[in-house]
Amino acid sequence: MAKEKKVEQITDMERDFAQWYTDVVTRAELIGYSGVKGFFILRPYGYAIWENIQAYLDGKFKELGHENVSMPLLIPESLLQKEKDHVAGFAPECAWVTFGGAEELEERLCIRPTSETLFCDHWSDTVQSHRDLPKLYNQWCSVLRWEKSTRPFLRHREFLWQEGHTLHAAADEAIQETEQMLEVYAECYENLLAMPFIKGRKTDSDKFAGAERTYTCECMMRDGKALQACTSHYFGDGFARAFEITYQDKEGKLAYPHQTSWGLSTRSIAGLIMTHGDNNGPVMPPRVAPIQVVVIPVASHKPGVSEAARALLNTLKAAGIRAKIDESDNSPGWKFAEYEMRGVPLRVELGPRDIEMGKCVAVRRVDGAKEEIAIADIAIRVPEILDEIHYAMFEKAARYLSANTHSAATIEDAQAIYSARGGFIKTAWCGEEACEDKMKEIASISSRCIPFDDAVPERGAVCAVCGKPAVNNVIWGAAY
Repeated sequence: MAKEKKVEQITDMERDFAQWYTDVVTRAELIGYSGVKGFFILRPYGYAIWENIQAYLDGKFKELGHENVSMPLLIPESLLQKEKDHVAGFAPECAWVTFGGAEELEERLCIRPTSETLFCDHWSDTVQSHRDLPKLYNQWCSVLRWEKSTRPFLRHREFLWQEGHTLHAAADEAIQETEQMLEVYAECYENLLAMPFIKGRKTDSDKFAGAERTYTCECMMRDGKALQACTSHYFGDGFARAFEITYQDKEGKLAYPHQTSWGLSTRSIAGLIMTHGDNNGPVMPPRVAPIQVVVIPVASHKPGVSEAARALLNTLKAAGIRAKIDESDNSPGWKFAEYEMRGVPLRVELGPRDIEMGKCVAVRRVDGAKEEIAIADIAIRVPEILDEIHYAMFEKAARYLSANTHSAATIEDAQAIYSARGGFIKTAWCGEEACEDKMKEIASISSRCIPFDDAVPERGAVCAVCGKPAVNNVIWGAAY
Protein backbone atom coordinates (compact mmCIF):
# COMPACT_ATOMS: atom_id res chain seq x y z
CA MET A 1 0.00 0.00 0.00
CA ALA A 2 1.11 3.53 -0.70
CA LYS A 3 2.04 5.70 2.27
CA GLU A 4 -0.14 8.55 3.48
CA LYS A 5 -0.03 11.30 0.89
CA LYS A 6 1.88 14.46 1.85
CA VAL A 7 2.78 16.08 -1.48
CA GLU A 8 -0.25 17.61 -3.17
CA GLN A 9 1.56 18.16 -6.48
CA ILE A 10 1.94 14.39 -6.96
CA THR A 11 -1.07 12.50 -8.32
CA ASP A 12 -2.03 9.31 -6.50
CA MET A 13 -0.50 6.34 -8.34
CA GLU A 14 -3.68 4.33 -7.74
CA ARG A 15 -5.70 6.95 -9.62
CA ASP A 16 -3.40 7.66 -12.56
CA PHE A 17 -0.05 5.86 -12.60
CA ALA A 18 1.21 7.61 -15.73
CA GLN A 19 0.53 11.07 -14.30
CA TRP A 20 1.98 9.99 -10.94
CA TYR A 21 5.21 9.07 -12.69
CA THR A 22 5.42 12.38 -14.59
CA ASP A 23 4.69 14.31 -11.39
CA VAL A 24 7.41 12.45 -9.50
CA VAL A 25 10.23 12.96 -12.02
CA THR A 26 9.44 16.66 -12.40
CA ARG A 27 8.54 17.50 -8.79
CA ALA A 28 11.67 15.75 -7.48
CA GLU A 29 13.69 17.74 -10.04
CA LEU A 30 15.09 14.68 -11.76
CA ILE A 31 14.29 15.84 -15.28
CA GLY A 32 13.20 18.89 -17.25
CA TYR A 33 11.64 19.54 -20.63
CA SER A 34 13.68 21.20 -23.36
CA GLY A 35 12.60 23.39 -26.27
CA VAL A 36 12.85 20.44 -28.68
CA LYS A 37 10.07 17.86 -28.55
CA GLY A 38 11.25 14.49 -27.25
CA PHE A 39 14.54 15.84 -25.88
CA PHE A 40 14.82 16.06 -22.10
CA ILE A 41 17.17 17.70 -19.64
CA LEU A 42 18.69 15.53 -16.94
CA ARG A 43 18.77 17.87 -13.97
CA PRO A 44 21.60 17.53 -11.42
CA TYR A 45 19.69 15.18 -9.12
CA GLY A 46 18.69 12.90 -11.99
CA TYR A 47 22.12 13.00 -13.59
CA ALA A 48 23.74 12.10 -10.26
CA ILE A 49 21.78 8.83 -10.26
CA TRP A 50 23.16 8.07 -13.72
CA GLU A 51 26.68 8.91 -12.54
CA ASN A 52 26.36 6.35 -9.75
CA ILE A 53 25.09 3.69 -12.16
CA GLN A 54 27.88 4.58 -14.56
CA ALA A 55 30.55 4.33 -11.86
CA TYR A 56 29.30 0.92 -10.75
CA LEU A 57 29.15 -0.53 -14.26
CA ASP A 58 32.37 1.06 -15.48
CA GLY A 59 34.22 -0.54 -12.60
CA LYS A 60 32.72 -3.95 -13.40
CA PHE A 61 33.55 -3.64 -17.09
CA LYS A 62 37.16 -2.77 -16.39
CA GLU A 63 37.51 -5.63 -13.91
CA LEU A 64 36.58 -7.93 -16.82
CA GLY A 65 39.15 -6.37 -19.14
CA HIS A 66 36.98 -4.01 -21.17
CA GLU A 67 38.38 -0.70 -22.40
CA ASN A 68 36.46 2.52 -23.03
CA VAL A 69 36.54 4.04 -26.49
CA SER A 70 34.74 6.83 -28.32
CA MET A 71 33.23 6.38 -31.77
CA PRO A 72 31.96 9.11 -34.11
CA LEU A 73 28.49 10.57 -33.79
CA LEU A 74 27.68 10.25 -37.52
CA ILE A 75 27.40 7.14 -39.69
CA PRO A 76 27.55 7.30 -43.52
CA GLU A 77 24.42 5.82 -45.08
CA SER A 78 26.48 3.39 -47.15
CA LEU A 79 28.04 2.00 -43.96
CA LEU A 80 24.69 1.58 -42.27
CA GLN A 81 23.35 -0.33 -45.31
CA LYS A 82 25.96 -3.08 -45.10
CA GLU A 83 23.99 -5.25 -42.65
CA LYS A 84 20.46 -5.47 -44.08
CA ASP A 85 18.65 -6.82 -41.00
CA HIS A 86 20.29 -4.22 -38.80
CA VAL A 87 19.43 -1.26 -40.99
CA ALA A 88 15.87 -2.50 -41.49
CA GLY A 89 15.39 -2.61 -37.73
CA PHE A 90 16.57 0.95 -37.18
CA ALA A 91 15.51 2.71 -40.40
CA PRO A 92 12.22 4.12 -39.01
CA GLU A 93 14.07 5.75 -36.09
CA CYS A 94 17.04 7.24 -37.94
CA ALA A 95 17.67 10.98 -38.02
CA TRP A 96 19.77 12.25 -40.92
CA VAL A 97 22.24 15.08 -41.51
CA THR A 98 22.04 16.28 -45.10
CA PHE A 99 23.87 19.63 -44.93
CA GLY A 100 27.28 20.59 -43.63
CA GLY A 101 27.18 24.34 -43.16
CA ALA A 102 25.57 25.69 -46.33
CA GLU A 103 26.60 22.78 -48.55
CA GLU A 104 24.47 19.73 -49.25
CA LEU A 105 26.35 16.54 -48.46
CA GLU A 106 27.08 14.00 -51.18
CA GLU A 107 25.98 11.23 -48.82
CA ARG A 108 23.52 11.38 -45.97
CA LEU A 109 24.93 10.90 -42.47
CA CYS A 110 22.88 9.10 -39.83
CA ILE A 111 23.07 10.35 -36.24
CA ARG A 112 23.97 7.11 -34.46
CA PRO A 113 21.02 5.11 -33.14
CA THR A 114 23.61 2.51 -32.04
CA SER A 115 27.20 1.90 -33.07
CA GLU A 116 27.61 -1.67 -34.35
CA THR A 117 28.46 -0.49 -37.86
CA LEU A 118 31.11 1.95 -36.62
CA PHE A 119 32.85 -0.70 -34.57
CA CYS A 120 32.74 -3.13 -37.46
CA ASP A 121 34.20 -0.59 -39.86
CA HIS A 122 37.01 0.09 -37.39
CA TRP A 123 37.73 -3.59 -36.81
CA SER A 124 37.83 -4.32 -40.53
CA ASP A 125 40.94 -2.10 -40.61
CA THR A 126 42.58 -3.09 -37.32
CA VAL A 127 42.04 -6.84 -36.89
CA GLN A 128 44.33 -9.09 -38.92
CA SER A 129 45.49 -11.92 -36.66
CA HIS A 130 44.17 -14.16 -33.89
CA ARG A 131 46.66 -12.26 -31.73
CA ASP A 132 44.46 -9.16 -32.13
CA LEU A 133 41.55 -10.91 -30.45
CA PRO A 134 39.54 -10.58 -28.36
CA LYS A 135 38.53 -6.93 -28.62
CA LEU A 136 36.68 -5.88 -25.48
CA TYR A 137 35.34 -2.34 -25.94
CA ASN A 138 32.74 -0.17 -24.27
CA GLN A 139 31.44 3.29 -25.12
CA TRP A 140 29.61 5.79 -22.87
CA CYS A 141 27.63 8.12 -25.11
CA SER A 142 24.24 9.38 -26.21
CA VAL A 143 22.31 7.99 -29.15
CA LEU A 144 19.41 9.36 -31.18
CA ARG A 145 16.27 7.48 -32.16
CA TRP A 146 13.36 9.42 -33.60
CA GLU A 147 10.66 8.00 -31.37
CA LYS A 148 7.07 8.96 -32.17
CA SER A 149 6.02 9.01 -28.53
CA THR A 150 8.35 10.05 -25.70
CA ARG A 151 8.26 9.98 -21.88
CA PRO A 152 10.85 11.11 -19.32
CA PHE A 153 13.60 8.50 -18.85
CA LEU A 154 11.47 5.81 -20.47
CA ARG A 155 11.71 6.86 -24.08
CA HIS A 156 13.76 9.83 -25.24
CA ARG A 157 14.77 10.71 -28.76
CA GLU A 158 18.25 11.30 -27.38
CA PHE A 159 19.28 9.23 -24.38
CA LEU A 160 22.42 8.30 -22.46
CA TRP A 161 23.69 4.75 -22.29
CA GLN A 162 26.69 2.52 -22.53
CA GLU A 163 27.13 0.15 -25.43
CA GLY A 164 29.63 -2.66 -25.15
CA HIS A 165 31.03 -4.21 -28.33
CA THR A 166 33.33 -7.21 -28.37
CA LEU A 167 34.97 -9.39 -31.01
CA HIS A 168 36.08 -13.00 -30.42
CA ALA A 169 37.83 -15.75 -32.33
CA ALA A 170 35.38 -18.49 -31.33
CA ALA A 171 31.61 -18.66 -31.08
CA ASP A 172 31.67 -20.17 -27.59
CA GLU A 173 33.82 -17.28 -26.33
CA ALA A 174 31.37 -14.73 -27.73
CA ILE A 175 28.37 -16.56 -26.29
CA GLN A 176 30.10 -16.70 -22.90
CA GLU A 177 30.72 -12.95 -23.14
CA THR A 178 27.06 -12.31 -23.96
CA GLU A 179 25.90 -14.32 -20.96
CA GLN A 180 28.57 -12.86 -18.68
CA MET A 181 27.53 -9.28 -19.43
CA LEU A 182 23.88 -10.09 -18.76
CA GLU A 183 25.03 -11.28 -15.33
CA VAL A 184 26.84 -7.97 -14.78
CA TYR A 185 23.59 -6.14 -15.50
CA ALA A 186 21.64 -8.50 -13.25
CA GLU A 187 24.09 -7.78 -10.42
CA CYS A 188 23.67 -4.05 -11.03
CA TYR A 189 19.89 -4.27 -10.78
CA GLU A 190 19.96 -6.43 -7.66
CA ASN A 191 22.95 -4.99 -5.81
CA LEU A 192 22.71 -1.31 -6.78
CA LEU A 193 19.08 -0.61 -7.74
CA ALA A 194 17.36 -3.18 -5.48
CA MET A 195 15.23 -4.29 -8.45
CA PRO A 196 14.20 -7.93 -9.02
CA PHE A 197 13.82 -9.31 -12.55
CA ILE A 198 13.24 -12.32 -14.73
CA LYS A 199 16.28 -13.24 -16.83
CA GLY A 200 15.77 -14.89 -20.17
CA ARG A 201 16.19 -15.01 -23.93
CA LYS A 202 14.11 -12.97 -26.32
CA THR A 203 12.07 -14.83 -28.90
CA ASP A 204 13.37 -14.64 -32.46
CA SER A 205 10.75 -12.07 -33.43
CA ASP A 206 11.77 -9.81 -30.56
CA LYS A 207 15.56 -10.10 -30.69
CA PHE A 208 17.85 -7.21 -31.66
CA ALA A 209 18.10 -6.44 -35.37
CA GLY A 210 21.00 -8.51 -36.73
CA ALA A 211 21.45 -10.67 -33.63
CA GLU A 212 21.36 -14.45 -33.38
CA ARG A 213 20.40 -14.31 -29.70
CA THR A 214 19.24 -11.54 -27.40
CA TYR A 215 19.21 -11.94 -23.62
CA THR A 216 17.29 -9.64 -21.28
CA CYS A 217 16.33 -8.78 -17.72
CA GLU A 218 12.60 -8.00 -17.49
CA CYS A 219 11.48 -6.01 -14.44
CA MET A 220 7.94 -5.42 -13.20
CA MET A 221 6.78 -1.92 -12.39
CA ARG A 222 4.26 -0.98 -9.70
CA ASP A 223 1.48 -0.83 -12.32
CA GLY A 224 2.19 -4.41 -13.39
CA LYS A 225 3.85 -3.49 -16.67
CA ALA A 226 7.20 -4.81 -17.84
CA LEU A 227 10.35 -2.79 -18.30
CA GLN A 228 13.07 -4.25 -20.53
CA ALA A 229 15.90 -3.27 -18.23
CA CYS A 230 18.90 -4.23 -20.36
CA THR A 231 19.89 -6.44 -23.28
CA SER A 232 22.92 -8.48 -24.31
CA HIS A 233 23.26 -9.72 -27.88
CA TYR A 234 25.22 -12.47 -29.62
CA PHE A 235 25.70 -11.65 -33.31
CA GLY A 236 27.55 -14.72 -34.50
CA ASP A 237 29.73 -13.82 -37.51
CA GLY A 238 26.98 -12.07 -39.49
CA PHE A 239 28.34 -8.56 -39.01
CA ALA A 240 31.90 -9.77 -39.62
CA ARG A 241 30.87 -11.21 -42.98
CA ALA A 242 28.92 -8.10 -43.95
CA PHE A 243 31.86 -5.85 -43.10
CA GLU A 244 34.56 -8.26 -44.31
CA ILE A 245 36.26 -8.54 -40.93
CA THR A 246 38.67 -11.47 -41.18
CA TYR A 247 41.67 -12.63 -39.21
CA GLN A 248 44.37 -15.23 -39.67
CA ASP A 249 43.81 -18.07 -37.20
CA LYS A 250 46.50 -20.17 -35.51
CA GLU A 251 46.65 -22.49 -38.54
CA GLY A 252 47.20 -19.56 -40.88
CA LYS A 253 43.70 -19.72 -42.37
CA LEU A 254 41.36 -16.75 -42.77
CA ALA A 255 38.38 -16.83 -40.44
CA TYR A 256 35.48 -14.60 -39.44
CA PRO A 257 35.33 -13.45 -35.78
CA HIS A 258 32.20 -13.59 -33.64
CA GLN A 259 30.68 -10.45 -32.17
CA THR A 260 28.59 -9.27 -29.22
CA SER A 261 27.01 -6.07 -28.05
CA TRP A 262 25.24 -5.16 -24.82
CA GLY A 263 23.72 -2.03 -23.32
CA LEU A 264 22.00 -0.35 -20.38
CA SER A 265 20.58 3.16 -20.48
CA THR A 266 19.04 5.95 -18.40
CA ARG A 267 15.79 3.98 -18.75
CA SER A 268 17.02 2.22 -15.60
CA ILE A 269 16.23 5.42 -13.67
CA ALA A 270 12.59 5.12 -14.75
CA GLY A 271 12.72 1.55 -13.53
CA LEU A 272 13.89 2.34 -10.02
CA ILE A 273 11.26 5.10 -9.68
CA MET A 274 8.38 2.88 -10.88
CA THR A 275 9.57 -0.08 -8.79
CA HIS A 276 10.06 1.70 -5.46
CA GLY A 277 8.21 5.02 -5.55
CA ASP A 278 5.10 5.95 -3.56
CA ASN A 279 2.60 8.78 -3.46
CA ASN A 280 5.11 11.11 -1.83
CA GLY A 281 7.74 10.72 -4.55
CA PRO A 282 10.64 8.45 -5.42
CA VAL A 283 12.16 6.09 -2.86
CA MET A 284 15.85 5.94 -3.66
CA PRO A 285 17.74 2.68 -3.14
CA PRO A 286 20.60 3.70 -0.81
CA ARG A 287 23.46 2.44 -2.96
CA VAL A 288 22.47 4.56 -5.96
CA ALA A 289 20.95 7.53 -4.14
CA PRO A 290 22.72 10.85 -4.85
CA ILE A 291 22.15 11.75 -1.20
CA GLN A 292 22.12 8.76 1.14
CA VAL A 293 21.66 10.70 4.38
CA VAL A 294 20.41 14.20 5.09
CA VAL A 295 21.21 15.78 8.45
CA ILE A 296 18.49 18.09 9.78
CA PRO A 297 19.44 20.35 12.72
CA VAL A 298 16.39 20.97 14.91
CA ALA A 299 16.30 24.32 16.75
CA SER A 300 19.56 25.25 15.08
CA HIS A 301 19.37 28.75 16.57
CA LYS A 302 20.20 27.28 19.95
CA PRO A 303 23.85 27.13 21.04
CA GLY A 304 25.87 24.17 19.81
CA VAL A 305 23.23 22.61 17.53
CA SER A 306 24.68 23.72 14.21
CA GLU A 307 28.19 22.83 15.28
CA ALA A 308 27.11 19.35 16.44
CA ALA A 309 25.15 18.79 13.22
CA ARG A 310 28.15 19.74 11.08
CA ALA A 311 30.39 17.44 13.12
CA LEU A 312 27.86 14.64 12.54
CA LEU A 313 27.91 15.39 8.80
CA ASN A 314 31.71 15.23 8.71
CA THR A 315 31.68 11.88 10.53
CA LEU A 316 29.25 10.46 7.97
CA LYS A 317 31.29 11.73 5.04
CA ALA A 318 34.47 10.31 6.55
CA ALA A 319 32.69 6.94 6.66
CA GLY A 320 32.18 7.14 2.89
CA ILE A 321 28.50 8.11 3.02
CA ARG A 322 27.01 10.59 0.56
CA ALA A 323 25.57 13.00 3.12
CA LYS A 324 24.41 16.62 3.19
CA ILE A 325 23.10 19.03 5.80
CA ASP A 326 20.17 21.42 5.42
CA GLU A 327 20.87 24.57 7.43
CA SER A 328 18.34 26.70 5.55
CA ASP A 329 15.80 28.80 7.43
CA ASN A 330 12.93 26.55 6.34
CA SER A 331 11.05 24.81 9.15
CA PRO A 332 12.02 21.27 10.16
CA GLY A 333 8.61 20.04 8.96
CA TRP A 334 9.20 21.54 5.51
CA LYS A 335 12.63 19.91 5.38
CA PHE A 336 11.27 16.52 6.41
CA ALA A 337 8.67 16.64 3.62
CA GLU A 338 11.15 17.95 1.04
CA TYR A 339 13.72 15.18 1.49
CA GLU A 340 11.02 12.56 1.71
CA MET A 341 9.71 13.86 -1.63
CA ARG A 342 13.25 13.52 -3.05
CA GLY A 343 13.46 9.95 -1.80
CA VAL A 344 16.55 10.37 0.41
CA PRO A 345 16.92 6.99 2.14
CA LEU A 346 17.72 8.22 5.65
CA ARG A 347 17.05 11.42 7.56
CA VAL A 348 19.05 12.13 10.72
CA GLU A 349 17.55 14.64 13.15
CA LEU A 350 19.62 16.35 15.82
CA GLY A 351 18.31 18.82 18.39
CA PRO A 352 19.40 20.22 21.76
CA ARG A 353 17.94 17.35 23.85
CA ASP A 354 19.50 14.79 21.49
CA ILE A 355 22.89 16.40 21.97
CA GLU A 356 22.47 16.34 25.76
CA MET A 357 21.70 12.62 25.59
CA GLY A 358 24.49 11.91 23.10
CA LYS A 359 22.17 10.55 20.44
CA CYS A 360 20.35 11.41 17.22
CA VAL A 361 17.18 10.13 15.54
CA ALA A 362 17.34 8.30 12.19
CA VAL A 363 14.16 8.09 10.07
CA ARG A 364 13.92 5.70 7.13
CA ARG A 365 12.28 6.95 3.93
CA VAL A 366 11.06 3.51 2.87
CA ASP A 367 8.70 2.95 5.81
CA GLY A 368 9.05 5.90 8.20
CA ALA A 369 10.64 3.75 10.92
CA LYS A 370 12.56 5.72 13.55
CA GLU A 371 15.63 4.68 15.49
CA GLU A 372 17.72 6.41 18.12
CA ILE A 373 21.47 6.10 17.48
CA ALA A 374 24.30 7.04 19.82
CA ILE A 375 26.30 9.80 18.15
CA ALA A 376 29.47 7.86 18.96
CA ASP A 377 28.13 4.91 16.92
CA ILE A 378 26.88 6.88 13.91
CA ALA A 379 29.71 5.84 11.54
CA ILE A 380 29.01 2.17 12.26
CA ARG A 381 25.23 2.07 12.52
CA VAL A 382 24.24 4.25 9.56
CA PRO A 383 25.97 2.03 6.94
CA GLU A 384 24.21 -0.96 8.53
CA ILE A 385 20.86 0.80 8.27
CA LEU A 386 21.47 1.67 4.62
CA ASP A 387 22.18 -1.98 3.86
CA GLU A 388 19.04 -3.02 5.75
CA ILE A 389 17.02 -0.57 3.67
CA HIS A 390 18.50 -1.93 0.45
CA TYR A 391 17.63 -5.54 1.25
CA ALA A 392 14.16 -4.59 2.50
CA MET A 393 13.46 -2.71 -0.74
CA PHE A 394 14.65 -5.62 -2.88
CA GLU A 395 12.61 -8.16 -0.94
CA LYS A 396 9.48 -6.01 -1.10
CA ALA A 397 9.81 -5.64 -4.86
CA ALA A 398 10.60 -9.35 -5.26
CA ARG A 399 7.41 -10.26 -3.37
CA TYR A 400 5.44 -7.97 -5.68
CA LEU A 401 6.98 -9.59 -8.77
CA SER A 402 6.20 -13.09 -7.48
CA ALA A 403 2.66 -12.23 -6.40
CA ASN A 404 1.90 -10.72 -9.81
CA THR A 405 3.29 -13.49 -12.00
CA HIS A 406 0.60 -16.00 -12.96
CA SER A 407 0.35 -19.15 -15.06
CA ALA A 408 -2.22 -19.75 -17.79
CA ALA A 409 -3.03 -22.84 -19.83
CA THR A 410 -4.89 -21.14 -22.69
CA ILE A 411 -5.00 -17.79 -24.42
CA GLU A 412 -8.46 -17.24 -22.93
CA ASP A 413 -7.04 -17.82 -19.44
CA ALA A 414 -4.18 -15.44 -20.17
CA GLN A 415 -6.60 -12.77 -21.39
CA ALA A 416 -8.83 -13.15 -18.33
CA ILE A 417 -5.95 -13.10 -15.85
CA TYR A 418 -4.29 -10.10 -17.43
CA SER A 419 -7.56 -8.16 -17.69
CA ALA A 420 -8.30 -8.79 -14.02
CA ARG A 421 -4.84 -8.57 -12.44
CA GLY A 422 -2.22 -7.38 -14.93
CA GLY A 423 1.35 -8.44 -14.24
CA PHE A 424 3.24 -11.24 -16.00
CA ILE A 425 1.63 -14.35 -17.46
CA LYS A 426 3.56 -17.60 -17.99
CA THR A 427 2.37 -20.03 -20.64
CA ALA A 428 3.72 -22.86 -22.73
CA TRP A 429 4.44 -21.90 -26.37
CA CYS A 430 4.98 -23.75 -29.63
CA GLY A 431 7.70 -21.39 -30.89
CA GLU A 432 5.65 -19.94 -33.77
CA GLU A 433 5.62 -16.19 -34.32
CA ALA A 434 1.99 -16.38 -35.41
CA CYS A 435 1.04 -17.42 -31.88
CA GLU A 436 2.98 -14.48 -30.45
CA ASP A 437 1.04 -12.15 -32.73
CA LYS A 438 -2.28 -13.72 -31.76
CA MET A 439 -1.51 -13.44 -28.02
CA LYS A 440 -0.75 -9.76 -28.50
CA GLU A 441 -3.91 -9.22 -30.56
CA ILE A 442 -6.32 -11.05 -28.27
CA ALA A 443 -4.81 -10.74 -24.78
CA SER A 444 -2.96 -7.41 -25.31
CA ILE A 445 0.33 -8.84 -23.99
CA SER A 446 3.61 -9.49 -25.79
CA SER A 447 6.40 -11.98 -25.19
CA ARG A 448 8.91 -10.63 -22.69
CA CYS A 449 11.36 -13.56 -22.60
CA ILE A 450 11.89 -17.30 -22.43
CA PRO A 451 12.94 -17.52 -18.76
CA PHE A 452 16.31 -19.14 -18.06
CA ASP A 453 15.14 -20.83 -14.86
CA ASP A 454 11.86 -22.15 -16.29
CA ALA A 455 12.33 -22.49 -20.04
CA VAL A 456 11.35 -26.15 -20.44
CA PRO A 457 7.59 -26.85 -20.37
CA GLU A 458 6.14 -29.79 -18.51
CA ARG A 459 5.93 -33.11 -20.34
CA GLY A 460 2.95 -33.08 -22.66
CA ALA A 461 2.42 -29.30 -22.38
CA VAL A 462 0.80 -27.60 -25.35
CA CYS A 463 0.92 -24.05 -26.67
CA ALA A 464 -1.60 -21.81 -24.94
CA VAL A 465 -2.54 -20.28 -28.28
CA CYS A 466 -2.71 -23.06 -30.87
CA GLY A 467 -2.63 -26.27 -28.84
CA LYS A 468 0.39 -27.72 -30.62
CA PRO A 469 3.21 -29.36 -28.60
CA ALA A 470 5.13 -26.73 -26.62
CA VAL A 471 8.85 -26.13 -27.02
CA ASN A 472 9.30 -23.38 -24.42
CA ASN A 473 7.66 -21.53 -21.59
CA VAL A 474 7.27 -17.81 -22.22
CA ILE A 475 6.68 -14.83 -19.93
CA TRP A 476 4.15 -12.41 -21.39
CA GLY A 477 3.22 -8.90 -20.33
CA ALA A 478 2.41 -5.38 -21.42
CA ALA A 479 5.60 -3.38 -21.70
CA TYR A 480 6.85 0.19 -21.62
